[in-house]
Amino acid sequence: MRVVITRVVRASVAVEGSVVSNIGRGLLCLVGITTGDTPDDADYCARKILNLRLWNNPANGKKWDTSVMQNNLEILCVSQFTLYSVVKGNKPDFHLAMGGDEARVFYDNFLQLLRSSYNPALIKDGVFGAHMEVESTNDGPVTIILDSHNR
Repeated sequence: MRVVITRVVRASVAVEGSVVSNIGRGLLCLVGITTGDTPDDADYCARKILNLRLWNNPANGKKWDTSVMQNNLEILCVSQFTLYSVVKGNKPDFHLAMGGDEARVFYDNFLQLLRSSYNPALIKDGVFGAHMEVESTNDGPVTIILDSHNR
């Protein structure tokens, strides 16, 4: 799995011009799933998303000291098979991305894992397989690229 994690002030996802999900402060996570990903990959990524210390701690002044969970912030996940593109010439190839039906089940299980490990009301997502318009206001900016195959 690959997840591009961005700390945001706000983010939203629209489909056909209508907003389907939005968050305030928190994390925007673009989620790519490859063939061969296992529940262990999903568990690794979920734990990292929830526990990465990407915020300063106002209590003690330490930088990079608190997580999305510790701050009770929101998470917006957006499925993005293009994270597993391979550029051949000028046209991207997506053969490394998990196929649609299998990926949908895997992605839904990943979201359920996040929700069962945190406050489910704070986990939002887009529409799997839809053409989405994603807007975000980055905070920092802070962007982390997570790959469960490169631990």
